Formats: sequence, C-alpha cells, structure tokens
Amino acid sequence: MATISTQVDAQQLPWITVPQRKGAFSMFKLWPRPAPTKENHKAELELLQSGGITAHTSQSTETVDDPSGKNIAAELMDVDIDDAGNYIHTLAIRQKATQNAAPKKARHSLVMTHGYFTGLGYYFRNFQELGGVDGWDVYAIDWLGMGRSARPAYASTMTSEEARVAGAEAFFVESLEEWRKRVGIDKMTLCGHSFGGYMSTLYALKYPERVEKLVLVSPIGLPEEPPDYQEKLRNGFRVSRSRNKPAAGQDTTPEYEEADPKAEAPAPSRAWMLMFRAAIGLWDRNYTPQGIVRTAGPFGRRLINWYVGRFAWLTDEQRKSLSDYAHQISTLPGSSEYALGDILRPGAFARLPLVNRIDGLAIPTVFMYGENDWVDYTSGEQAIRRIGTKAATSLHRIPAAGHNLHLENPAGFNKVLIDEMLAISKQ
Repeated sequence: MATISTQVDAQQLPWITVPQRKGAFSMFKLWPRPAPTKENHKAELELLQSGGITAHTSQSTETVDDPSGKNIAAELMDVDIDDAGNYIHTLAIRQKATQNAAPKKARHSLVMTHGYFTGLGYYFRNFQELGGVDGWDVYAIDWLGMGRSARPAYASTMTSEEARVAGAEAFFVESLEEWRKRVGIDKMTLCGHSFGGYMSTLYALKYPERVEKLVLVSPIGLPEEPPDYQEKLRNGFRVSRSRNKPAAGQDTTPEYEEADPKAEAPAPSRAWMLMFRAAIGLWDRNYTPQGIVRTAGPFGRRLINWYVGRFAWLTDEQRKSLSDYAHQISTLPGSSEYALGDILRPGAFARLPLVNRIDGLAIPTVFMYGENDWVDYTSGEQAIRRIGTKAATSLHRIPAAGHNLHLENPAGFNKVLIDEMLAISKQ
C-alpha cells in the first residue's frame, strides 16, 4: 500500500498531546483482540469489488480478481499525517492523464467522509459511478481513529463542556487538514455523511479557502435541543403515543384511540428509568457500540450480522462482504470513537449545535436527507435560513431511503452528487 509521509512536529497535533485512554470495556478481556495493522485487507477489497472497484495496495499481497474486466481501478493508501506513525487510510480513484481527460489545472477533487460506526467502505455502492465523472479525482477517507486508519490515544478534555467539544472537534478537523496537505489537494468538494457531515462543516468553517463546495448528507448536530429536552431526560424519553390514525375515508376501528392532548404521559416504570439512567451514564462516559462488539467476542460478530442483515436492499454477497468489513473495523482498538459523547448529548443533540455556528459559512452548500431519515430534514432548512444569501444552498430528499441513503438508494444519491460535480466542472 502506498504511504505518503512528511515530517511534522507531533507535539503540536491534537491527537498526540492526549494521554492514553483505556477502552470503556478494557476490564473485560475474554477474547483475543486484533492489533492495528496495515495488512489483512481482504474484507475491504471484497466489499469494494462487489461495488465495481478493484483496489490495489502495495503493502499487501492480497488481491481480488475482476473477471468482468469492467471495474474501475483504485488505490488504497495510508497517508502519514505526523512523524509518530499516525496515518489516514484512503481510497483514491485518480483518472489517468489522457487526451480525453481534463488538463491538470482544470481537475477537481471530491473527498468523501463517513459517519459514525462505519468506514469508507460504506460508500462501496457509489464509487464506480462517481469515479467515472470526467475531470474528477475521487477520494474517500477513514477518519483518524476509525475504520482502518491509525488508532492514536484519545482522551476527553473534561475541564468544561466547551473544552470537551473543542478538543474532540480539533482531533478530526486538524487531522483532515494534515491529510489534505500530504495528498496535495488545493481545493475540494467535501462530502460528509452523518457524523462526517458534522466534522466536514467544522472543517469548512475553519478552512473555507480549501472547500469548493460542501455536501452534507443527513448531518447530525445541526439543531438545538427541543424545549422539552430536559423533561424528556427526566422521564426517560417515554411519551404517550396514540395508535395510527386511520386515513381519510377509512373506517374507524375499535383499535384506534385518539390521544387526549391534555392527558399526562404515563409514568415510566422504575425498571425502565434505572436502565435509561444507566444508558445515559454510559453515554456520558463514552461507552461505544464498538466496545460492546469487542467485548462480546464471537457474539459481537452475531450483533454485526444482525445489524447488516437488516439491509434488505443488498444482495446476499454484499451483506456478507459488508458484515466482514464492519466486524473487522469495529474490533480494532478503540480510539476516536470515544469522541461521540464529547460532541453529542443523549438523543444525538449537539452540545454546541452547528445551527448557531453555521451562519459564518459562505461556501455553496448542499443538504441531502433520506425520505425516511431519522435525522429531521427541517434542521437543514433552518441551517439554510441561517446561511441566507452568503452562499448558494439547496436541499434534496432522496426517495426510498433512510439515514444511509447512499447505501439504500445509490442511484438517487449519486445523481444529486454528480449534478453538483458537473456544475462545478462547467464553471
């Protein structure tokens, strides 16, 4: 695998100056744990292959054949970001310079960042089409401490909530900037999904001169917490729900009960509140899904299989490849996964909501949400109002898709993104 390296003072970087943090489940060592490694790419290679990408590495002898001969070639490389051995795992689809290709000065770069509990491989259904857009190089990264990137120590800064958030955000934003320098990208279209959308927004706010366009795919962390948030915390997020109201013209059945808006929600049980408060405590102490998978050993693989098994829109082969890949990246040593509780409160509301910071954004910005997304698209509408006339904005809702819209409806996702890429090419 290709490695890009330059010298940098490691002591000035936010992922170096933190003390070693033990995993939340480090007291449990029932099963052997995999060590960080640049080898063993088979799961990732097979997943990419199922999406029409034949990836090559220079440090691994593992290969996956392309019997069809129709795949797009890509390179997997580990881009060093300091002199302490930390690197960002990267997939690069770079078009060869030919008579038909755009000249170097007119080329553009798309950089794709993933969400929480995932990795760059989750874009496997998008790379082939995106990589074929003339004049564009496509990159996808694993955030530092996630996926197959290096796993440096991560520790929360608990002196104040502001310091806690700032430390977590700097970890990701500054490592992305170091990566950009090493790869040699002057300006990019930055696309981030969910957690990646949150961090991509922060990067664009700090380094606007490096972002040509910002594409936010179901980004978390935009809205403020609702007015009744603290009450919901006290009540364990248990609210009264009426049964589904019949459609207009449909007979009312005895099973339907109209909720009385004045009625108080039933008090949650003592057992529920104990479990809920325990879950809140675990969240604040940065316990993670990955930690559960690691601790569970072979049962962790069953959890991953169950999670991926719900993706009915994938073929059996794709589900197996994605499950293999997801299990591998989830069982590597814990690192920046512990940042989630530093950034978000329970319920996925940001401790410092982006909507209160995004009015400084003066970069063309595109919002994408799935039609059945658990992230509320109206937060994107609110962000657009905050941005105002400072930049061109648009919002798209992708049909037949939920939060993982790039996986669930790759054609719809790709169309919006490619249209944005072509619009830049025409400028």
